[in-house]
Amino acid sequence: MKMGKQQPVRPIKPPVLVIGSSNTDLIIKAARIPKPGETILGGEFVRAAGGKGANQAVAAARAGGAVTFIARVGRDANGEQALAGFAADGINVSHVIRDAKTPSGVALIFVGKNGENSIAVASGANDKLSRADVRKAKGVLRRARVILLQLETPLKTVAASVALAAAAGVRVVLNPAPARPLPAQLLKRIYLLTPNQSEAELLTGVAVTNEAAAAKAADKLLARGVQNVIITMGSRGAFVSGKDVRQLIPGFKVSAVDATGAGDVFNGALVVALAEGRALLEAARFASAAAAISVTRFGAQPSAPARKEILAMLATRKVRAGAELRRQK
Repeated sequence: MKMGKQQPVRPIKPPVLVIGSSNTDLIIKAARIPKPGETILGGEFVRAAGGKGANQAVAAARAGGAVTFIARVGRDANGEQALAGFAADGINVSHVIRDAKTPSGVALIFVGKNGENSIAVASGANDKLSRADVRKAKGVLRRARVILLQLETPLKTVAASVALAAAAGVRVVLNPAPARPLPAQLLKRIYLLTPNQSEAELLTGVAVTNEAAAAKAADKLLARGVQNVIITMGSRGAFVSGKDVRQLIPGFKVSAVDATGAGDVFNGALVVALAEGRALLEAARFASAAAAISVTRFGAQPSAPARKEILAMLATRKVRAGAELRRQK
């Protein structure tokens, strides 16, 4: 019997669970961020989907993960638009609760011409995400290879999620943003903590201004029981520290236009790489490439790159690194 041409087998997407917030971002792009009491005219208004949890879920889906999202949105236009966006990215929203009593979260964001931003958030339904909401999704939680959480939902819900993951033997990545003190019991159950410089300083008291300071802050977090730490340092890169690794991953050189959501893109791509079985350093490089692409675009979720874009960025870096080595010889 004549056999037809075999089709290439597509890799199975690794199951990733994201638990967190969903917001609508109302963004004004201006020459600079206004000072207190100051009004700046001539800005440009943009409306975009956001929220740290939602941003990370979208970034993970585009990076190649089979993503389930646990969250709360209001029964309002913002909530409907958020759900439509998740569906468009192939995210499982069977555990996104629609709250009839509380509006969806909203973030007001100023973005300066250099890409810096200032953000205020009205949490809305995010504050209602409960331990019971997470417990209802125990089956999904147990099947996940990696679970990703942030701190825009109640801390007691975060702690309960981490405890459930620990009992199921599932690795947890916690992005401690926005920064707040964390209990020792919680930290001891974390596989990977991913603060930025200011969050690392709040958690450790160490001002992370360079690689040596990042190493010192990471050591303090490891001493508290966290298994691994990645401190993101903007254009400088990411400092990775754990049992068998202690290294700064240099950032990619790009022309930044908006840093909003870059940390979320980093975390979303990171958990996909970990779920695929990549080592910590390799996963950090994958995530750094994704974050670098995101800062060249406006918005949080709109800036998250597709997997093929991330792989192309990584391939470009290898080519450039090889050329540099040849020049040095």
